[in-house]
Amino acid sequence: MTGSPPAGNPLSRGALERVLARAAELQAGNGEGDGAAMSEEQLLELGKEVGISGEHVRQALAEERSRPQLPAQAGWLGVFTGAAAVTAARTVAGTGVSALDALDSWMRGKEALRVKRRFADQLVWESRSDVLAAIRRLLNVGGRAYDLTPANDVAAIVATVGTDRVHVRLVADFSATRGRRASAAAGASVLMLLSGIPLVVIHVAIALAAIPPVVGACAVVYATRRQYRRLLARAQVALEQALDRLEFGEERLPVASTLLGALTGPPRLPR
Repeated sequence: MTGSPPAGNPLSRGALERVLARAAELQAGNGEGDGAAMSEEQLLELGKEVGISGEHVRQALAEERSRPQLPAQAGWLGVFTGAAAVTAARTVAGTGVSALDALDSWMRGKEALRVKRRFADQLVWESRSDVLAAIRRLLNVGGRAYDLTPANDVAAIVATVGTDRVHVRLVADFSATRGRRASAAAGASVLMLLSGIPLVVIHVAIALAAIPPVVGACAVVYATRRQYRRLLARAQVALEQALDRLEFGEERLPVASTLLGALTGPPRLPR
């Protein structure tokens, strides 16, 4: 059995986390206020005491404040299909207002979305349902697949890190799309299984009669699961592309693409 480290030795990260958690627990147990509640100034001071820079503490706070409350993935639906949402996050230069403006321009122009809700630190978009947007998606205008269109909504949440930096998190919610696809797959599988009943009626051996329906049902389930997961993967790339544009700026487009975008793009709403 090894002894405890000398009092003057620095603590490891794991030990530091345990000490802070235990100290908060003891404070709460002694009735000294809410041990889990600390102001930003207190956290910055605590970080300074344990050797963590204020910049890193502010970024960690920004990431925590922008963290969405995503639904749990437990249950057969999560196992069968996959996650109900995809998310991407990045810390970039700028302010919350400039970041949301740039993302709004991208989502309207590149993903054929429109604003659904607007908050001080958040924007939520949904798929456009007008004729021009349908034509853009049908003709694949701009060479894009519009992989965020099937989402219930796409949200951008910003949290200030410093005077000139902001943490941005994008979340695309596909829970309704996932439910519809799973329900359709379940219905098709049931029909496949029921299709074996006539074979049993005409005295085909049950084992032989069950093979085609079971194989068909398994194929439907596998195809649905694979297609949905490919959709999530493409949506993840689309979110990362939006953050790329936010961080590095948008490359200049050819004149023809610019004119076509002006003809088919969505009108800007008054602010």
